[in-house]
Amino acid sequence: MRINRDTRFLKNRQIKTVKDVADWRLCTGCGACLYGCKNGAVELHDFYDYGIRPVVNGTCVNCSECLSVCSGFTNYPYKIDTNTTPIPELLEDWGPVLEIWEGYATDKTTRHNGSSGGIATALSLYCLEHEGANGVVHINADKDKPWLNRTIFDTSRDGISKSCGSRYAPASPCDGFKYIETSKSAVFIGKGCDISSLRNTQKSFPALRENLLCAIGIFCAGTPSTRATLNLLDSHKTPPTSVHELRYRGMGWPGNFAIRRTGELKFTPYATYKESWGFLQRYRPLRCYLCPDGTAETADISCGDPWYRSPNNETDGYSLVLVRTERGKQILEAARDKGYISVRKVNPDLLEKSQKNLKAKREEIAGRLFVLGLAGVPTPRFFGRPLWKKWWRIETHRKLKSLVSTAKRIIKRRLFRPEEYRNTINHD
Repeated sequence: MRINRDTRFLKNRQIKTVKDVADWRLCTGCGACLYGCKNGAVELHDFYDYGIRPVVNGTCVNCSECLSVCSGFTNYPYKIDTNTTPIPELLEDWGPVLEIWEGYATDKTTRHNGSSGGIATALSLYCLEHEGANGVVHINADKDKPWLNRTIFDTSRDGISKSCGSRYAPASPCDGFKYIETSKSAVFIGKGCDISSLRNTQKSFPALRENLLCAIGIFCAGTPSTRATLNLLDSHKTPPTSVHELRYRGMGWPGNFAIRRTGELKFTPYATYKESWGFLQRYRPLRCYLCPDGTAETADISCGDPWYRSPNNETDGYSLVLVRTERGKQILEAARDKGYISVRKVNPDLLEKSQKNLKAKREEIAGRLFVLGLAGVPTPRFFGRPLWKKWWRIETHRKLKSLVSTAKRIIKRRLFRPEEYRNTINHD
């Protein structure tokens, strides 16, 4: 399958449908447009070199309804509950944070297999077994092609427990909104862009508001393309067809890139987390470099690595947990009281110490957007975030670096033209 280049360019380079969002590299691959399109005009395909992208078929009527759910193009911060008081010193850089905790899942297997403490999995299990959740919408490895992801609605403890761990490949959990709509109560797990799309979609689809019990966010530094994993396997002389199961990390903190081949019982580690992520992160798309939301600001609870600690694969990990809403606070405290997690409150300054790279990226985004705009490249619309304020405060050499590197990227990757997609992976 092939999407032809629009040689006429877009009239006034305006974004009118998610096809335009994808063509101009603004798509995050979340999959919300599949659910949001009332005419069934959107299909999702995974392109080797780019990620999961929408393909618009002939039934599109140019109503632009798909744009209303798309956080790749329009991104809002979460509205702060008037009954809560976020930590003031964190608001500009990290969004609303009521409390910061650190801890781990008390179930030893969940903690060991999880990427960093297994808290997201443990909270999901608590919601399933004590809060009336019917299931959890999240990402798992494709059974037939474990280097790919699929969206599932897990309704059992065993299924949720076996799915813990990071997946550094394209994922579209928002194509699972249908499960939330038909469920009386559901938990949703996703990256910041996924949960932003969830919040956008809830405005137009009441069932998603009424049936969502909790949104759990995962810290994210970007989503590498499928090509990244395939090339990483190739670098270790491993054909993807020989892979039965693949772990990007976990089984200790931070864990290794490990593979279990067909017919084997045990995983074989191939690279450290630092080595594998250093390889994979080079394949992140443009939109990931423009994302200010690395810690899932619109979630009820966000989880990530406490990198202020020195990781050691011989020990099991910890999760840094950001409580963002009153609902999130109630669920975390109840899960603690029921023994699903072991957590302690920590000082707010540990967040920046743990996620310095995410903070630095957020500070440089305004300069990147400025250069892209000068080149006539459509850019995302971010509301309610002081991006320019943060950019002006950084050092002069960092300002220049953000401007020059973006200009080089525009020229090298021809970002002034819409994209041409090739090499479709059909998930059917």
